[in-house]
Amino acid sequence: MVIKIYEDKTALGRAAAVEAAVSLRKAIQEGGRARIIAATGASQFEFLEALTALPGIEWPRVEMFHLDEYIGLPASHPASFRKYLLERLIHKTGISKYHFLEGDGDVPKTVRKVAAELTAAPIDVAFVGIGENGHLAFNDPPADFQTEEPYLIVDLDEACRRQQVGEAWFADLADVPKRAISMSVRQILKSAEIIAIVPEARKAQAVKSCFEGEISPLAPASILRTHANTTVFLDKLSAALLSPKSKGSVA
Repeated sequence: MVIKIYEDKTALGRAAAVEAAVSLRKAIQEGGRARIIAATGASQFEFLEALTALPGIEWPRVEMFHLDEYIGLPASHPASFRKYLLERLIHKTGISKYHFLEGDGDVPKTVRKVAAELTAAPIDVAFVGIGENGHLAFNDPPADFQTEEPYLIVDLDEACRRQQVGEAWFADLADVPKRAISMSVRQILKSAEIIAIVPEARKAQAVKSCFEGEISPLAPASILRTHANTTVFLDKLSAALLSPKSKGSVA
């Protein structure tokens, strides 16, 4: 795992987008397509804006999966991850092959269908974030590090749900769904490359716990340290609590 630190979240997003674009172009050139996993949330704003503006990516050759979705939330809801990805990635690029988690439909059927598509071939690159509670996708602590199931139905803890209110996706805690579909930790780790985009001061404690503490289900994103091709993009605020040894050089 490599940690890269940038001056602010705009520079972070731009740098992560450049690295992602290189990986997408390479996958398409070598295999004729790129299979990706896309994250959502406020942490991904600058990254997706920069990525969708870069030239030379054959987006019609990109196949997209997403990490997670609330159960019971319609795709029209402002907090829906399907709505987010349509507006911030799919409509901007012309991606035509994508697999949505329909959290407001037949959830077990959706999980089986998307899991079959996901595991049909390797994933070239996964874009992920890290929650304020250290979660990876919606795998809140203590996360299941053992299951081989591609997707899980999970209960969201209060810290995770409060983060969604803090990011203004919901008016108050009572509005935030208590359950979600989440890609499993082991499935994320099967990606050939992982790019983690983690800006802002509110993520600083999670960054320190996950990257300087024990690798533990209590700090779910700590598992990224076991992956041979993961790059974590931080800004100065999210990296603020890291030791000088962990910080290395600031880009």
